[in-house]
Amino acid sequence: MLNAKDTRWYHADGRPALCDFEGDTNFSQLGINLQVLWPGQPMARYHWEADQEDFLVVAGEGLLIVESVERPLKQWDLVHCPPKTNHVIIGAGSGPCVVIAVGARVDSVDNPDWGGYPVDETALKHGAGVTEATTVPEEAYADVKPQRQPARYQPDWLG
Repeated sequence: MLNAKDTRWYHADGRPALCDFEGDTNFSQLGINLQVLWPGQPMARYHWEADQEDFLVVAGEGLLIVESVERPLKQWDLVHCPPKTNHVIIGAGSGPCVVIAVGARVDSVDNPDWGGYPVDETALKHGAGVTEATTVPEEAYADVKPQRQPARYQPDWLG
């Protein structure tokens, strides 16, 4: 069972809050975290990964962009992204959108072919895209400021 010392929250003004459930443990085959997105905040840059990812909306509303198509999300919607599926989730509605993200780590850890950030007009329209395709995360997020830092949980993050 997880307790407060096993979880790590990261946050910066204007950025989604992230809870890394792995704490000091680095699971070799599974990544899992919880993110709190406010309306208009993208979870990440529009991207694809070599491994599958799944997302469960546990509270609020979001907007999924998958393969350049917008799809609304609501509480208890589950999104499955097979390997190499272009996607991003953006907070929507009037309050926080809480999303649990779970992904495989078979082909994406320490692999130069882990995934990438394609240029996509739909994602750019929502501030979630890159203007130049890259496979380097530091390039994709170079203009995203400020960087998230360790933070204490705030009661309004989970609605």
